[in-house]
Amino acid sequence: MSAPAQRFERSVSAILATLALLVAGVVQAQQTTYQFEESDGTVWFTDHKPRGANFKKFRFVGYYGRPPATASCRGVTPSVMDTRAAAYSNVIERMAERYGVSALLVQAIISVESCFDRLARSVAGAQGLMQLMPSTARSLGVRDAYDPVQNINGGIRYFSDLQRRYQNNNHLALAAYNAGPAAVDRYNGIPPYRETRNYVQKVLKRYRQYSGAE
Repeated sequence: MSAPAQRFERSVSAILATLALLVAGVVQAQQTTYQFEESDGTVWFTDHKPRGANFKKFRFVGYYGRPPATASCRGVTPSVMDTRAAAYSNVIERMAERYGVSALLVQAIISVESCFDRLARSVAGAQGLMQLMPSTARSLGVRDAYDPVQNINGGIRYFSDLQRRYQNNNHLALAAYNAGPAAVDRYNGIPPYRETRNYVQKVLKRYRQYSGAE
């Protein structure tokens, strides 16, 4: 083989090797997602490696906004849901009155978040009946998020704060409860996250059912 032909072959080989690396990099990037939790409990997902020790690599689950504990709701019939709910009705009513929140709305939140499973845990790490993120629970003084009384007290108190923040707009308060107030403020409304928008609709629908409007 002549010298020019050899140089051409080496050039082609180098180009192919570079393309292979680029393709591999694209595939790797598509399979890699990073998670970041803000101080208010908001969980963000990104496919670009961020900087900072607070970011960690994790397996992509496909959610934007905080997913509820769906595993706790699998196979739960309406009668089972009613039985579970009855065990916490007195606590819910007492705490709801304390913080000026509708007890029926709290029931709707819990039914969507955890199906009244006090040991529920979501893939995002939210815990208990009202699915408090660990950082949110700590900020509310909740030492055991799986304790029903502490969880309900902390969750209702947090939601009450969100209602005041958004002037009793339940749509925005629920969106902030799911995706964090930073996301609601950033978009000046319900964030364009499918998880969050579905969450708001589900809770309000359940609230209407509990209120007898449906």
